[in-house]
Amino acid sequence: MSKKSKKSQAPSVASAAGLVRFFEETDLKIALKPHLIILLGAVFVAAVIILSKILPPGF
Repeated sequence: MSKKSKKSQAPSVASAAGLVRFFEETDLKIALKPHLIILLGAVFVAAVIILSKILPPGF
């Protein structure tokens, strides 16, 4: 066996000593398309402009 294959088969020092922590990765991400973000922003801006015209100042 070559030195490279022996090295890749040997456990690392941290795992051999029991120092590696186990954790589950959670990929809970909200996936929104960029078009939807732009549309929501435009609707929000339009709503603010419309409400500023309808409601009296200082409301």
